[in-house]
Amino acid sequence: MQSFRRFDRSTSLFIGLLIVSFLTATVDVRSQGAGIGDTLRDGTQSLFSPLQQAASVVTRPVVGFVDGISNIAGLTDENERLRDRVRELESQVQEVAGLQNRLEELERINGLDPPGDVAAVTAHIFSVGLSPFDHIRWINRGSEDGVVVGHTVVDEDGLVGRVDFVHATTARVRLITDTRNGVGVRDLDTNETGVIEGQGTGPLRLRMFTAAEPIEEGHLIVTEGGRYAPGVVVGNVAATAEAEAGFSLIAEVTPAVDFGRIDFVKVLVGWLPSEFTGPVEPGDPVPEAPEPFQGS
Repeated sequence: MQSFRRFDRSTSLFIGLLIVSFLTATVDVRSQGAGIGDTLRDGTQSLFSPLQQAASVVTRPVVGFVDGISNIAGLTDENERLRDRVRELESQVQEVAGLQNRLEELERINGLDPPGDVAAVTAHIFSVGLSPFDHIRWINRGSEDGVVVGHTVVDEDGLVGRVDFVHATTARVRLITDTRNGVGVRDLDTNETGVIEGQGTGPLRLRMFTAAEPIEEGHLIVTEGGRYAPGVVVGNVAATAEAEAGFSLIAEVTPAVDFGRIDFVKVLVGWLPSEFTGPVEPGDPVPEAPEPFQGS
C-alpha cells in the first residue's frame, strides 16, 4: 500500500513537471520580445555574476604571483649575466690601468737625462730574488747591449744599484739596500762626504767619518763617484744628526727609489767605476739567471 502511494506521488510529480516545461516552452516561443527562457538566463547570470567577480578577485593575485615568479627567475638570470659582464669589464679596466702605469713609467725613464749625459740603455726588470733577503733584480739587457759588471743602475727617482753579474741578454742588479753594498756619497748642503750602507729594509744608514757640521733633516744626498756614477740622487736625510766627539756622524737616509715598485731602469753603460774588473772570467761561479719576461 505504501509502495503504491510512493509510486503515485512520483508519477504525479513527474507529470506536473512535464506540463510546466511544455507550457514554458510554448509561452517562450509565442511571446514577443524577451521570453521566459531569456528572463531565466538573465536572472541566472545576474545571480552568478557577483560570484564570478569574487572568483576573479581571488584568482587574479594567484595568477599574478605565478607570473611574478617566472619574471623573477628571468631577472635573476639577467642579473647574473650582468654581474659577469661587470666583472669582465672591471678586469679589463685594471689591465688597461696597469698598462697605462707601465707606459707612463717607461716614458719617464726614457725622458731621464743621465748624470753627465753618459750613454744609457733602458731595461725592464723581469725577475726578483728568491726571498726578501735577496736584494737583487734581473734585467733584460746584457753584454750584447753593452752592459758589464760595475755599471750603475738608476730609475727616474734616483740610484737603484749596480750590475754584479752579466749574461749575453740578461744581467743581475744588486740593490743599494743590500747590506754588502757601500755607496760613496756627498751631502749637497754641507759638501761633507760619507758612505751609505744598506740595512736590508727601511732607511739607509749614512756614516760620515770627518763631518765638521751637523746634517739637517731633508738634506739631499747624492753619489760622490768611485763605484757609482757621480751626481745620482740617493735620498734625503731622515732626521737631523751631528757627530759626537771621537765618533763618526751616523744618520738615516730615506731612499729616493721605491724598490717595491721599480719596473723600468736605465743602465749607465757610458760610465765605468774606478775598480772596474770586466766581465766574469771562466771558472768563476755562475748564478742561474731566470728566463726573461717575453712580453717586454
